[in-house]
Amino acid sequence: MRIDELFAGTDRPVFSFEFSPPRTPEGERNLFEAIAALEPLEPDFVSVTYGAGGSTRAKTIEIVQRIREAHGIEAMAHFTCVGATVQRLRETLDAMLAIGVENVLALRGDPPGGQEEWVKTPGGLEYSRELVDLIRRDYPFAIGAACFPETHIHATSADDDLRHVKEKVDAGASFLITQLFYDNRFYYDFVARARAIGIGVPIVPGIMPITNVAQIERITALCGSCIPDRLERELRLREDDADAAKDFGVAYATLQCADLLANGAPGIHFYTLNRSPATRAILSALRLTRPWERPGAPVMALT
Repeated sequence: MRIDELFAGTDRPVFSFEFSPPRTPEGERNLFEAIAALEPLEPDFVSVTYGAGGSTRAKTIEIVQRIREAHGIEAMAHFTCVGATVQRLRETLDAMLAIGVENVLALRGDPPGGQEEWVKTPGGLEYSRELVDLIRRDYPFAIGAACFPETHIHATSADDDLRHVKEKVDAGASFLITQLFYDNRFYYDFVARARAIGIGVPIVPGIMPITNVAQIERITALCGSCIPDRLERELRLREDDADAAKDFGVAYATLQCADLLANGAPGIHFYTLNRSPATRAILSALRLTRPWERPGAPVMALT
């Protein structure tokens, strides 16, 4: 099913999970165990990332196909410009089309490992907007794109960053998924600014439950997301107790998601890190309490 039609055709939140192609047979077994554990929760769709530099292109397509065929879950392939000519991009899109993929998340992508600066591949594309335009013109996929409530780390300004997001939407992106964040006010402010300049597509918050303090500090440092002071203090109290940190992370993410859904978010996209326990607990609690049926809950304030 096309994800843009899914958002247009329902009055309830859309829930989705993100996975990454594993590097080992054991990792692949763990991945599909996590997917099997999440399957009873009936996610609306899942997405599968590319590795750094587009290094898992074939594996991404293989996993998307397996999820769709073996588990009956709609799966969206991430798709980047990195390391590929336009001809290679078209070959990959043709391969996706051949196995029945209907949804693509179009991204510029990160530079290959060991390369800090983004460099356009000769004969390739430089911007995700160009990739969105290529897909829209020549392929029938529903196209998603990324956005950044706290501004992309390479953007010259928040206004410039938002202008680039609008270019992607104008080129054909029909829904947006945000970078992870831990203070909902960034999301609300971003949505308000996006609507003010004419971006009308669904903007889905991307949520990564905190299950390991050191790990989340590394991830937020890389992507430029901040950990609010009060949250940081609570995490510090638990950094030497892995179970306590996980329990707190699940509780916090559940509250964060409930607040977002009560205040109009069209769904939640969970960054799973290929694990299921935290997201299973959070989504089960959300479906039990149904915060979207109680609009106008107070906004979380963490500073």
